[in-house]
Amino acid sequence: MIKYQLKCNACENIFDSWFASSKEFEKLKKIKLINCNKCNSLNIDKSIMSPRISSKSTIKHKKTPEKMNEVKSKIKEFQTYIKNNFEYVGENFSYEARSIHYGNKKFKKGIYGNASKKDIKELSDEGIDTTMIPWINDKEN
Repeated sequence: MIKYQLKCNACENIFDSWFASSKEFEKLKKIKLINCNKCNSLNIDKSIMSPRISSKSTIKHKKTPEKMNEVKSKIKEFQTYIKNNFEYVGENFSYEARSIHYGNKKFKKGIYGNASKKDIKELSDEGIDTTMIPWINDKEN
């Protein structure tokens, strides 16, 4: 989203409006869907705007240590759930997922393991649904 300060050339009214992109503004202006909110004129242009620049002192740090620890804790909980309820197949994930999908193998539990992005894409292309999740190694805990 982008916010523009617009100026009506008919009544000199200045107002703000949001657009999906600069291209979207141009498209809407071309098909005459942008009008003045005061006089309804279609003679609208973007006015000169200064960029909004934040200094380090004005940026609020959202990644506080508490938030990061909270996220890490949730990931660990999720990992524990997966370890207790799914079968670990390690580097054989792609092979085992195909075996299950094509009916060559039955698992009583779901599986989890390691696969490259390329492997995940290939599985997806074959109609095999997978989900990637962040994983924290025990050494990093």
